[in-house]
Amino acid sequence: MALRPGKKIFADFYRLDSGRQPVRDWLLRLKRDDRQIVGKDLQKVEFGWPIGMPYCRNMSRGLWEVRCDISDGRIARVLFCIRRDRMVLLHGFIKKTRKTPKKDIDIALKRMRGEGI
Repeated sequence: MALRPGKKIFADFYRLDSGRQPVRDWLLRLKRDDRQIVGKDLQKVEFGWPIGMPYCRNMSRGLWEVRCDISDGRIARVLFCIRRDRMVLLHGFIKKTRKTPKKDIDIALKRMRGEGI
């Protein structure tokens, strides 16, 4: 039996000073099937890092996105950065426009810099 290669990076949820984990909270609000899709796409990045399109895209300034096609033709995104061989999950959202909204990028960038929201 062939051994499966291990994770190259590990995903960690960004944690606010209050202890809340915004991406985890967002995931828990998704339908179970959608959570599973997002989880599998995050695993593809963990096991395949560095990985490119169609699963992952560099957004610039050290910010990356995991691209997920979920139910009902919707598109989910998880924005993350890399810190000490960790994939820090900063912000998750359902994409409603062709271009990633600036407000979602700004939330992730603030979290990446360690600023409060």
